Amino acid sequence: MPRMFEDYYPPVREDGIVTAKPITSSGANSFSGVNTFPVGQILRAPIVKHTASAINATATATAAQVATGYITSTSASAVSITLPSGTDLGAALGATAGTVFDLIVDNTAGANTVTMVVGTNTILSESAATTAASFGDLTVPSGVTGIGRYTFMFSSATACCFTRTA
Repeated sequence: MPRMFEDYYPPVREDGIVTAKPITSSGANSFSGVNTFPVGQILRAPIVKHTASAINATATATAAQVATGYITSTSASAVSITLPSGTDLGAALGATAGTVFDLIVDNTAGANTVTMVVGTNTILSESAATTAASFGDLTVPSGVTGIGRYTFMFSSATACCFTRTA
């Protein structure tokens, strides 16, 4: 699911019409006139809400499940989640070179470890490969600390790097 500019900022208008397409820009951008914000307006980071996709047994996640951006596990047994291929995930996300996508894995209600397994056309990033204890940590413990964020960084529509970012 591509991220739309309108999802993060007040409506952007193009010829008086709210845009409904991704915004691309190249070269230098310039703005004329005075750009002001109303007094007291606070610019905040966007809030992203996900629909959970549950995986409670060892399985290969579908591209649709990963594309939700939020996977939960409540299993009492250890679970291994194999990621879909970069080709399938890229197609589900409409990815191109430069696409970045975050996946949250929530095991706070689980009673055993969740292990992420990299799929075909997905490789661990250089940071993940050299710093296995942090960026390369593919396990999510159960309980109150059992949540992890992973980032996919696409180098093409069908290939991506995978790393833990929180």
